[in-house]
Amino acid sequence: MIWFLEGQSSQRDILIGAREALPANVKIFASHRKDRPEITSQADVSFQEPLDNEERIDWVIATALEHGIKVILAGRNRSRYEEARGRFEAAGLQLVTGGMSMDTFLNVDDKSRFTAEAERAGLACIPAVTVNNAQELAAAYELLSCQGEACIKPVFGIYGQGFWRFKADVDPFRCLENPDEREIDFDTYLSIYKSRAERAPMLVMPYLPGNECSVDMVCEAGQPVAFVGRRKQGDHQTFERESAAVELALKAAAHFKCDGLVNVQTRDDHNGVPHLLEINPRYSGGIGYTRATGINLAGIFAVRRLGLPEPAGQWVDNVRVKPITVAVIAPS
Repeated sequence: MIWFLEGQSSQRDILIGAREALPANVKIFASHRKDRPEITSQADVSFQEPLDNEERIDWVIATALEHGIKVILAGRNRSRYEEARGRFEAAGLQLVTGGMSMDTFLNVDDKSRFTAEAERAGLACIPAVTVNNAQELAAAYELLSCQGEACIKPVFGIYGQGFWRFKADVDPFRCLENPDEREIDFDTYLSIYKSRAERAPMLVMPYLPGNECSVDMVCEAGQPVAFVGRRKQGDHQTFERESAAVELALKAAAHFKCDGLVNVQTRDDHNGVPHLLEINPRYSGGIGYTRATGINLAGIFAVRRLGLPEPAGQWVDNVRVKPITVAVIAPS
């Protein structure tokens, strides 16, 4: 039996993929802190998790033992679960967090540290300058803007939150009129930045104009065993398995010792050469789209962790998908 703890918005897709691959007699468990029946109803058994982080870990271990669950995939709060790995192992439970130790999380969650380690390992990445105050921010921008457009993002963060592209000719009001474009002139950004004495550390880096590739993969002890790359092409997403971007992502996942369902993002420079953006030691929001290629990553993860035969997958070329919003019935 396998348990998928609260994860990203795609937890529903993960459960559907696992159910497709697992024998009917293997129970799937799922849980969430909130009332999310549209997600948890895809499992055979569902729970609502405690809100307190420490209480949750105790509850997960006790509940797993009570129900004979063997494998537990952490979604949110992965590093907290990783810190408690010894407790899970002592209870005979197989915990999957996205990494093999705290080193993975320390190296990838801190994007400044991630950049330094990637450079040390010879993995192509976007060079960055860490800034902690307005003076450092101005100096970093002056240095990098001489080489082309620059951008900024938080040292810690997900979903692209806090990312802005500096454009010299953009209307200062544009960041309020159309914030989704993530474009702002540097003087306006610096003025807002100065409005508070202390800010969280940020990374200033060159802006790469090329396309992004998001590589979803199943890793076991640092070894990728299944993977699919995704690119946004206008309103659609396309898929790839043999490309420089995918190759770079696989090398990065191996170097940072990823373990579980993880996601690596790259971006191409003006010559089409991919550079690492970040590693997410969790499944992505778009992982469900990859099933259209004939590769069921969630299913492959589930059966391999339970020691069952891997489902046959047949790669489908030239697939293009378009995400849409649909309503589903949420069981009461």
